[in-house]
Amino acid sequence: MIIIELTITSKIQIYPTDEQVEILTDTMVQVRKALNYVSKYVFDNNCFNQKKVNEGTYYYLRETYGLKSQMAQSVMKTVIAKYKTNKSNGQNFTLVQFKNLEYDLVFNRDYSLKLGIFSINSLNGRLQIPFESKGMEKYFEDEYKFGTAKLVFKYNKYFLHIPMTKDYPQTTPHEINKIVGIDLGINFLATTYDSYGKTTFYNGKPIKAKRGHYKILRKQLQECGTKSAKRRVKSIGSRENRYVSDINHQITKALVDKYGTNTLFVLEDLTNVRNSTEKVNINNRYVSVSWAFYQFRELLEYKAKMNGSIVIAVNPKYTSQQCPKCGHIEKSNRDKKNHIFCCKNCSYQSNDDRIGAMNLCRKGIEYIENHYKEMLE
Repeated sequence: MIIIELTITSKIQIYPTDEQVEILTDTMVQVRKALNYVSKYVFDNNCFNQKKVNEGTYYYLRETYGLKSQMAQSVMKTVIAKYKTNKSNGQNFTLVQFKNLEYDLVFNRDYSLKLGIFSINSLNGRLQIPFESKGMEKYFEDEYKFGTAKLVFKYNKYFLHIPMTKDYPQTTPHEINKIVGIDLGINFLATTYDSYGKTTFYNGKPIKAKRGHYKILRKQLQECGTKSAKRRVKSIGSRENRYVSDINHQITKALVDKYGTNTLFVLEDLTNVRNSTEKVNINNRYVSVSWAFYQFRELLEYKAKMNGSIVIAVNPKYTSQQCPKCGHIEKSNRDKKNHIFCCKNCSYQSNDDRIGAMNLCRKGIEYIENHYKEMLE
């Protein structure tokens, strides 16, 4: 049996009293000031060595911002990690500015959790703050390891982002007993075809309409040009991203729950989806290009791993042009405008998204067959 260590991030809301809000806000403001001070030091000295950064900033952080020893160390680690992440992502070496109210917390030092109570280290000592524990019970099992959390202030609320790590047994290709092809799109967010021959459509028209509404609002506000309008544009963008993420979470969870363990989910590799959607009708380009296909894949991958299943992404070439019955490939097989596929060779006809899912399911079968061949060789 293969065991992998999998980390997920749990996001919970905490509910501080008015007095605790004042203390938390003061703590996070001072932490933000300290982060930007250390960031300027790292940038000016091009220094990523924790020991040297400590020598140059530690006492200033303690005296100027009132940080406790461990809080000062956490600030340095956060800044250095941010610069290293930017470098590994190929970004230019520029000054990093911390604008949001955030506070990194080391488990069992800066914070601890008991069912329903969040304990946090602040400038005014330890605070005991209630949080919503509904749906969180499983994370308090002994198997989960809590990592360095981040306290975030957003939408006038406090949230705690906690990385939780656990060992999960992983299935192997020879244990697979179900194959599901998943075609992602706009009118249907996802169309699935499984090895039992069943097709499921996840309607995307309401989502498409809502995102179109957000687009119109954004355009109107951008034309207005006032500061309040710009703030509203930013707010709408955040709201839309949350909406998209929620939809992707719902569908991926439904798929994993429906098919259970030992399932192979097959997606198109849509890494370069922007390039393939630039030719769509200009009125649909916004929803086509910006839809979070990659996020869908990421969510499905980690949920599948947690449930003993596998996700693969295959070359999308000809998945919408090939007849799943006779194998004939022709561009004119597909009528994009009317979302109909009709094979020019054998006249097999169906919804074009369903055809894509059928072909992906077939590629999943080929993947398993090739695995068995490799085992026999």
